[in-house]
Formats: sequence, structure tokens, C-alpha cells
Amino acid sequence: MDCRVVVEAAVPVYDVDTADEAVRIAISKTGEMLNPDLNYVEIDTGTRTSPSGEQLDPAFVAADEALVALELRMDVFNVDRGEHASRVARKEIGQRLRNIPLKVLSVTEIDSAESDRTGEPAAAKEPPAGEETSETDPDAPESGAHGDEAGGES
Repeated sequence: MDCRVVVEAAVPVYDVDTADEAVRIAISKTGEMLNPDLNYVEIDTGTRTSPSGEQLDPAFVAADEALVALELRMDVFNVDRGEHASRVARKEIGQRLRNIPLKVLSVTEIDSAESDRTGEPAAAKEPPAGEETSETDPDAPESGAHGDEAGGES
């Protein structure tokens, strides 16, 4: 099964004057940490609400420092269940965002047609027909035809 995992990140930003500036810097900083390895992770501003239900800015600024709530969206393929997808996403994102707190907000199952539209690189999805795979795939006509696979057959 394929899942879309949304992870919340609390990104610290230093030496800022406004919440908008903090958000721009946090998105840029997060993008730099994720790229080029995880360029298929989508970065959006997070949503925050007060205890009374009022919408708040995604950034809290005090003493020229800010804490910015970002939502990172990642598609995870070929997992057993939602908990497995959650662990994979936290590990992949957490390895690159050192010392940034992460919390899984949601895990939703996606169909294969929807995951094909998201634009992940071939490494995150099945390779196109004609490229080598590590497993035999009856739908890929040239899969395993090269004969130089290392341990790909069962």
C-alpha cells in the first residue's frame, strides 16, 4: 500500500524581525536541509490555533528569534500499514533535519494513480519500463533482461 504522510516540524529561526520573514527563512532552511536527497518532500506552512480556537500565524517571534510550524508532506510506497509509513517518513525526514522536533500529523492511504501525479523521482517509485529492478516484475518487459543484476532473483 502507498501512503501520504504529513509531518509537523518546529523550525527555529534566528535574527528575524517579522513572522513573514521567519516563515520565508524557515522554508528556505528546511528546503536546503532536505535537498537534494529528499526533493520530493513538499513543504508548507503549518497551522496553529489558540486554546480558544483562533487561527494563529505559523511563526512565533520573540526577542528576534522565531519558532516556525511547517508541514512536510511525503509519499511513502510499498508499506504494510500506516504505522510503517509513519516510521519511514519520520526516519527519512529526521535524518536530514537534525535537532528539529517532528510530529506525525496524518497518514492517509493513496491510490497509485494519485501517487503518479506527485512528481517523485524514480527512486521513490517503481522504475520506468526498460530499467533494471532488484525484483522480478511481470509487468516490466525488460526487467532482469540485462543479466548483470546482483542478487535480484529469489
